[in-house]
Amino acid sequence: MRVMDANELYDPEFRELIKSKKPTIIIPVGSLEQHGAHLPITTDSDIVTEIASRLAKKCGFIVFPTISYGVSEEHYPLFNTSVNSRDLGHSLDTILLSLRENEIKSVVILNGHHGNERSIPDNWDGSLLGDAKLRVYSYWRFMEHEFDHAGFVETSLMLAISDKVKMKKAKKGFTIKGMSEKEIQRIKKLSTERGGFPKVAKNGVWGDPTDATKKDGEKFLAEIVRNLAKECQS
Repeated sequence: MRVMDANELYDPEFRELIKSKKPTIIIPVGSLEQHGAHLPITTDSDIVTEIASRLAKKCGFIVFPTISYGVSEEHYPLFNTSVNSRDLGHSLDTILLSLRENEIKSVVILNGHHGNERSIPDNWDGSLLGDAKLRVYSYWRFMEHEFDHAGFVETSLMLAISDKVKMKKAKKGFTIKGMSEKEIQRIKKLSTERGGFPKVAKNGVWGDPTDATKKDGEKFLAEIVRNLAKECQS
């Protein structure tokens, strides 16, 4: 099935498509933040854009442009270009109102950054779409492997979709191996606070990217898209 992207849509035909087919729109949301020395700062946006494109192809959805700025202040003073949590939520509310006015009946917001969950939780109120259907998913919840930040999973995903990964600069970062559950929860809470992530992971990496492979990345992508498609079509 062909992916339909926003840059392929023209007003008269698109309005007719909305009336006749009632398409589902995907809005990917990423971030602009540090991902260690080996991954570009666009990593979250790059990954969620690719997953949204593959999901659209599998399900016949339409992909809108990725919102590439997220809530990333937990990475300060490591590089991040962060928007306020309230402002991100308000921007998405405004977009949903506009889509409702344009008679869009189905929207998927696909989140690619953990910090954005403060603005767009999975149980986000979809009343702004009226009788239309709103679904909100964070893609890493659709894979079995424990997620990380610039570690094995994220690096593998980027190897599968990008030629910008600098594996020679990949270094092991912080891991929770051997910690008690109480200590793990304390560390996770600290890492989400403003400036908290570098206090936990000094080199900006949570996990170990050194064994990441393109093959593993393709496997993760297939698993995520398969599980997301199943959820969307249920």
